[in-house]
Amino acid sequence: MMHSLPYLTVLLIVGIGLIVLLTTRYKVPAFFSLFLACLVVGLGANMSLDETITVIKDGFGNILKSLGLIIVLGTTLGLVLEHTGSTTVMATFLLQKMGNRFASLAMSITGFIVGLPIFCDSGYIVLSGLNHSMAKRAGVPISVLSVSLATGLYSVHCLIPPHPGSAAAAATLGADFGKLLLIGVPVAIPAMIVGNIWAIYSGKRSVSLTEDPLDNVKEKPTNQPSLFVACLPVFIPILLIGVRPFLSTQLLASSSWLRALSYAGNPVIALLFGIMLAFAAKRNWQKSELAELLHKATEKAGEILVIIGMGGAFGAILTATKIGEHFSQSIALGSIGLLFPFLLTAVLKTAQGSSTVAIITAASIVLPLLPALHLNNETGRLLCVLAMGSGSMMISHANDAYFWVIAKFSGMEIRTMIRSYSVATILMGITTFLTVYLLSKVL
Repeated sequence: MMHSLPYLTVLLIVGIGLIVLLTTRYKVPAFFSLFLACLVVGLGANMSLDETITVIKDGFGNILKSLGLIIVLGTTLGLVLEHTGSTTVMATFLLQKMGNRFASLAMSITGFIVGLPIFCDSGYIVLSGLNHSMAKRAGVPISVLSVSLATGLYSVHCLIPPHPGSAAAAATLGADFGKLLLIGVPVAIPAMIVGNIWAIYSGKRSVSLTEDPLDNVKEKPTNQPSLFVACLPVFIPILLIGVRPFLSTQLLASSSWLRALSYAGNPVIALLFGIMLAFAAKRNWQKSELAELLHKATEKAGEILVIIGMGGAFGAILTATKIGEHFSQSIALGSIGLLFPFLLTAVLKTAQGSSTVAIITAASIVLPLLPALHLNNETGRLLCVLAMGSGSMMISHANDAYFWVIAKFSGMEIRTMIRSYSVATILMGITTFLTVYLLSKVL
């Protein structure tokens, strides 16, 4: 049965509203919130219960088929880098080279590099000790360095695979992972810089650190790897994945070495290489230690995968309602272009707090609208993912778990957090979208 656009629009708003309400007010996990939204939208569109469940299962399975291994391996790589002290080695090197005068910029760059393979919350916790010691040594207010570190981590977390939001959006829209990685890294740099500038500006009135509120709980890593060994697991996968899109069929036919390089550039294989290199950073692994680390990685990845899978299911339900066709026939979305996915993701992020859930949900909604938005080509899908990534940056506030990680491990008051970090995320999101918009005029 065909439905009118107003009816489907109301149904879409009800589905999104249900996700936001359940995750924020009632603290229902995102998986179940998305699942209930799927049922409400599917049944509301006069699909039978059996048909709705079938669409949910197909959408859930399809997204995991393309993304499951990448998320598990990416999560594992991040945890191994933490465990071996590789992240601390890279951060310490940067801080030593840049000195006290550029402490805040050093912290931003540290967050940017460490954040490439590691989730922003984990990266912040791992580097919080270095953050506090640098604040004491340089005499810089803790709010300045904390926001610099937080925004450096955040800039890549929202834009670049294998982070779950951007990876899921790329899989949903069919964007190329290698090109997203290559373009996403330079697009994230202006966001990092803006975050650093605002951290310095907003922290002028803050006092310097005298005590680390979590000094008694941080562990001091021992037997750290060399800088070269620490960096390899981060940069080798990025290099392999980034080179692959530029290997044409003619080049692959002419060289077995290039074919091998192409195989190694598969994101799954590249991440596997990264994990092997990360394990080499530590000697004398204990069986129990290794088993516990891998178990922790699969557990953490499992939590992410069920959310991503149900986000794919929500997208499949929306596709089945043909809401995209109705929008394309009734509204001139082509004149809005990249602004639509940006604003949609920003609203979802601000309302429910999770950048990952926001971009996954937005990707599900945008997918059937790509033709109407004039983004239904390789470049358009790539730019759309980046636009949604910029929207998922803003606005981080009290409903965002990362907000509380920063507050807890920095010892900053909530008023200071909102003035410094929350405002920084707004500026980062706008800056990134403008960068993507300018990029769309070139590509």
